Amino acid sequence: MSIEKFCELGRLVVKTEADMVNRLTDRINEDFGRACQLLLDCKGRIIVIGVGKSGHISKKIAATLASTGSPAFFIHPSEAKHGDMGMITRHDVVLALSYSGESEELLALLPFLKRLSVPLITLTGKSHSTLAKAATINLDASVEKEACPLGLAPTSSTTAALVMGDALAMALLDSRGFTEDDFALSHPGGTLGRRLLLRVNEIMHQNTDIPIVKHNASLKEALVEITQKKLGMTTVVDQDGKLTGVFTDGDIRRAFDNNANVHETTVENVMSHNPKTITSNILASEALNIMESFKITSLVVVNENHQPNGIIHIHDILQAGVI
Repeated sequence: MSIEKFCELGRLVVKTEADMVNRLTDRINEDFGRACQLLLDCKGRIIVIGVGKSGHISKKIAATLASTGSPAFFIHPSEAKHGDMGMITRHDVVLALSYSGESEELLALLPFLKRLSVPLITLTGKSHSTLAKAATINLDASVEKEACPLGLAPTSSTTAALVMGDALAMALLDSRGFTEDDFALSHPGGTLGRRLLLRVNEIMHQNTDIPIVKHNASLKEALVEITQKKLGMTTVVDQDGKLTGVFTDGDIRRAFDNNANVHETTVENVMSHNPKTITSNILASEALNIMESFKITSLVVVNENHQPNGIIHIHDILQAGVI
């Protein structure tokens, strides 16, 4: 098979699944809204159940719900019959996935769920199936065709179920007033967690690592400070220790272009005035945005008296894995 034929088949799969997903828009109706309200009012947890490919999709939906403010977990129906039903309480809501609506493993659980009087939301492709008829609310996730050339492998149908699950989760997220801070608490690890949680005071250079010279220091003294602290700049302060400017690598080049005398020229005559500053409690990602906006590589962190109490360099943010 040629490369182009592979690409042609790949495009056809993407187009088929996209078309099937687009048709789900009309299914976002009163039943969908009622399902969201039922999940929002849940005093316990959302129990997501599915078997086979629907089981894999169920796990992802449960994970998405849990990470966006709706306590949820996945139970395998076979395990449920052997003890895991004890994990379901009368305060929970069950979300069951089965395209056919006739999965034996799920149907076997219906008597137990009925005994517990647990609300049942089903996500099926057959609205007249046994599972759909037993549901408190059934959501239609049917597709006209699978993307599989044989029409057999669950492809469009599993994508449709996943999208409907995401739609539920995002509707609930918004209804709960879930914020970025809430999201960060659910994702403390990895790049996402660092971007949402890491603050400047955790990675800034401070105390004796801060390059500082007085405003009347010579150009030579400023160069020595820059060299020793290895940040490509130094802060410049007045007699009260308040920030008056910064002296950077760029300022050095401009000073030498103007034939400045390293022994006689004071740093306040060649420094950059009114530098960009931040406070130590802002997010490192915000500091990075400021650097990118003004095309600078470092920021001075100041206290309430406008005195330098830290320096953050773009390399510090990159090394912390914020992006």
